Amino acid sequence: MLVCTPLYKDSVVKPLPVYQFYYLHGFNSSPQAAKAQELATFLQEQKALDYQLLVPQLSSRPAQAVAALQQSVAQAQAQGRQVVLWGSSLGGFYATYLSQRLGCRAILINPVVAPWTHLSRYQQPITNPYSGETYCIGAEHLAELQQLALPELPCPQNLQVWLQKGDEVLDYRQAAAYYQQAELIIQAGGDHRFQNFYPCCPRMLAFAQTGQ
Repeated sequence: MLVCTPLYKDSVVKPLPVYQFYYLHGFNSSPQAAKAQELATFLQEQKALDYQLLVPQLSSRPAQAVAALQQSVAQAQAQGRQVVLWGSSLGGFYATYLSQRLGCRAILINPVVAPWTHLSRYQQPITNPYSGETYCIGAEHLAELQQLALPELPCPQNLQVWLQKGDEVLDYRQAAAYYQQAELIIQAGGDHRFQNFYPCCPRMLAFAQTGQ
């Protein structure tokens, strides 16, 4: 887990940060993902921002990944901290669930809407190139994803969604339809990784801080 937080003088007792930010990586990725690093760099440049950024290595099992995140987010909320999630692709799917269930804001980058339909194509064992973990996607894995699906979004105002039409993995129109009541930003071109992520960070942060 990568933790990025502003530095304080040794003589000063550090209080809990006002903001607890999370970046949730995509399928078969890791905290070393480029967008996670870009977000960490951007936040470190915001000298007046009182925050902590957590970028966890998510379990390959959806139920375990979400359970761990839900516990962490609930604990931060109980401490009075303002929780905001960033989620890319599958991480955006998880962030949607957590945002709508726990009442926190989330910024989604090319989120997948129905991941079980995409992951069902993987018939052979998969190795995470970052962690080295090898695992299989079976029926239980897909069922866990389906159990996290929300037919409707009870609090779409808590979501800001960034889509690029050039996404070669996901059809952006599916997410555009599902998130139509959220704050939706659709860009021409791009790809699934989401090109030019860094210049979008100021608007993302502004959304994260709105209404807090």
